[in-house]
Amino acid sequence: MMDQSKFNTYVSPFCTRYASKEMQYLFSADKKFTTWRKLWVALARAEHELGLNVTAEQVAELEAHINDIDYEAAAAREKVCRHDVMAHVYAYGLAAPNAKGIIHLGATSCYVGDNTDVIIMRDAMKLVRSKLVRVIANLAKFAEQWKAEPCLAYTHCQPAQLTTVGKRATLWLNELVMDLEELDTRIERLKLLGSKGTTGTQASFMELFHGNGAKIRALEEKIAVEMGFAPDAVVKVSGQTYSRKVDTMVLNMLSGIAQSAMKFANDMRLLQSFKEMEEPFEPGQIGSSAMAYKRNPMRSERITALARYLMTDTLNAAFTAGTQWFERTLDDSANKRISVAEGFLAADAILNIMMNVTNGLVVYPAVIRQRVMNELPFMATENIIMDAAASGGDRQELHEHIRVHSMEAGAQVKEKGLENDLVDRIAADPIFGVTKAQLDAVLDPKLYTGRCVQQVEEFLADIVQLILADADVAGDVELTV
Repeated sequence: MMDQSKFNTYVSPFCTRYASKEMQYLFSADKKFTTWRKLWVALARAEHELGLNVTAEQVAELEAHINDIDYEAAAAREKVCRHDVMAHVYAYGLAAPNAKGIIHLGATSCYVGDNTDVIIMRDAMKLVRSKLVRVIANLAKFAEQWKAEPCLAYTHCQPAQLTTVGKRATLWLNELVMDLEELDTRIERLKLLGSKGTTGTQASFMELFHGNGAKIRALEEKIAVEMGFAPDAVVKVSGQTYSRKVDTMVLNMLSGIAQSAMKFANDMRLLQSFKEMEEPFEPGQIGSSAMAYKRNPMRSERITALARYLMTDTLNAAFTAGTQWFERTLDDSANKRISVAEGFLAADAILNIMMNVTNGLVVYPAVIRQRVMNELPFMATENIIMDAAASGGDRQELHEHIRVHSMEAGAQVKEKGLENDLVDRIAADPIFGVTKAQLDAVLDPKLYTGRCVQQVEEFLADIVQLILADADVAGDVELTV
């Protein structure tokens, strides 16, 4: 048994510090054991409705005692019987004495354990979804606002052609949209274990229902509906447990969110180093105990740290799925309880921080333009060559002159720390036949951003707005961390 006071000793304090109370509750003792009791009620009610010797009064008594769990009684009993489920059956029986004889009738431990795990994962995925959509909404607003602001684009982390601030934001958005699609798939395809018995054969229920398979199928459908699932959202075949590949798929989905968040956070860390953009920075915030001028991107660094943890956590589920023996083994239990919980807590913490960062992104257009103009003369040389060739110049000679001027201008910038004077060099070279004023007209950054504005508008209209139209977008997160 793991009560709430002990829970935080089993999971990362870093995750729980930034994870929401809502997500922490989903992996708390109260959520787990009240869900066990709800499943026992659902089982008893279905057995009553299908004609077993379970009375409506017994079902009502169980239902009346879902929330008043005596954890001390359960813990004391577990010390004797060394079995958590039977300890809670005992404690439930103390609260509902008239029903104690029919609690857990026909079921095995995984009826409550595994079905509860599925229910918690469903609820946790829905919470993750609400926050993921909030991040998407924040970045969509940002992309729209800055869709036309030219900035340097990079390949190999070296200045390449231009893009726009808003277009770059759509790259972050696009990956989050992919994550949302995967998340929705996992929610849609999630199924309960149902009531399969000790090795998945439902032999105990065949005994209870005298071989009536239709009633056993109806039993599972009734339980599924009562627990908020579709009637057919129950696995058709299993051993004692649901396939542990379900945990792998869910954690891989969360890892995908972590990957996208890490990509965003790393980009932000680089942009903050360039002084082009910043995450929120509070008026009294201290960047360094020694260097008072520092403005460290600590929130983006925390996203990266948590994302790295979450991505490696998927290995736990993978090894668990691969080492299941026959109809089940128990070496997964401790690992599974920690790895799935920490995966969701880390994802929740990442999204909480990301919601905060994306709601307060700061852009410095003057710095961005300065960096653009330092590189733009190099990027404009192809257009200059083409224009001069169209006026009768020799393309190969023009190219060689541009190459020489570019190398000299670049050396002056790197070796002497002077401004890029490539435009002046080209204007002074008679082979090009252009004036400084004519070249300056060519150096409008907006001429080099391609379809960035249209791409942003199309992506937001065709993809993102469809997501946000049906979404219940949660509020922003204020962090004082």
